[in-house]
This record gives sequence, C-alpha cells and structure tokens, in this order.
Amino acid sequence: MPGEGGVCARRPGVVTAKGGGEEADSAPRRGRPRSIETTNAILESAYALMAATGPTVTTIDAVARHSNVSKMTIYKWWPSREALLIDAFLHHAAQMLPLPPASAGSPAARARRHAAAYAEALQGEFGKVQLAVISECISRTGSAELFYARYLQLRRDALVEMIAAGQRDGSILAEGQPEDLYDAIYGSLFYRYVFGIAPITPGYARTLVDLVLRPKE
Repeated sequence: MPGEGGVCARRPGVVTAKGGGEEADSAPRRGRPRSIETTNAILESAYALMAATGPTVTTIDAVARHSNVSKMTIYKWWPSREALLIDAFLHHAAQMLPLPPASAGSPAARARRHAAAYAEALQGEFGKVQLAVISECISRTGSAELFYARYLQLRRDALVEMIAAGQRDGSILAEGQPEDLYDAIYGSLFYRYVFGIAPITPGYARTLVDLVLRPKE
C-alpha cells in the first residue's frame, strides 16, 4: 500500500523510509560511498526477478548473477534479503507512483491523482509484486513491520500531512483524523484488490477520495 519516526540512512538512488530500527540498517557505513549505478542495477535486477519469478526464488545469488554485482557487495549494503526486496519495490514505486508535490494542485486534487494512479498500478505487475513482497515479509519475519518501516511509513506520513493541510486550509471538509481518512482511501483500494470484491479503476479511486475527504472544490 502506498508511508517518518526514527532514523534510516538515505541511500544513493533510493528513497528509504525512516523508522526502520535494526532491520532498516540505520547505522552509517564506513568505506567508499555506494555507486548509484551499482545500487540501481541491484534494485532493478531484484524487482525484475520478483516480477518474473516471484520473491521466493529471488535470492541474493540470483540478484548477483542478474545484476553482475558480487554477493559480498549486496550483503554489505542490505541487512537481509527481505530488506533488499522491499527496497527494490520501493525504488520502483518511487518512479511509478511519485508522491504529489505541493505545486501539483490542491490537497484534494493531488489525493485524487495519486489514488487514481495507485488504482491503475494495482491492476498490473506492480500490484502482484507488492502483494508478494508483503506476503514474503510476513512469512519470513512474522509481521509486515519491515515493509511498513522501509516503504509504507514515509509515503503514508506524506499523504496524511497532505490531507491535514487540506483540512487546515478548508479545502477538505471531512472532520476525521487525517490518518483515518488516508486509511479509509488506501485501505479500501487494497482490500478490494486483495479479495477481488469489485473492479478497481482510476475513476472509482477518484470517487472514493471525494466520498472520504468531502473536498470543497
């Protein structure tokens, strides 16, 4: 699902979430800085393998072969395979579903645009990879906390603040907590996607945003 507290080091070429704790690899590393090209090659290879074969068989060995980067380098930069898979998904999501900037219109308009893009992304490869990564994370660690810390929290916080800004300036009339409003939108989209209850379309997502946020415009 499209989510700061704690500290997680930012990586070249990757937007990482804060609040990862030990699993999020927050301590700064010594030695030479990462190569952006190498980092991107690893992340893009990991995502491509997940999309083609699924997370279960996307091993460090497979990513090393596909990216032509040594296993030692990958292990040095990521604390676990699960962290690598989540960061690969995050890297792809940052390009496919960028967070809407303040210059892109009113909070409600930006919320509509982002929710519609997320609904469209769920229908393709992105949705399948996201669900598979969450499932893999839960099966390996017993919870989705790592996924939340490395991916969702940063994006969720940014969108929650966008909704709160709309409430402050009067362009969003809904009176609930912005966190609950966010969850009502994206939780509904993800729920429908996971269980196949009804088709998810960009138009439905825009209507859902208006229903939940009650924009003034």
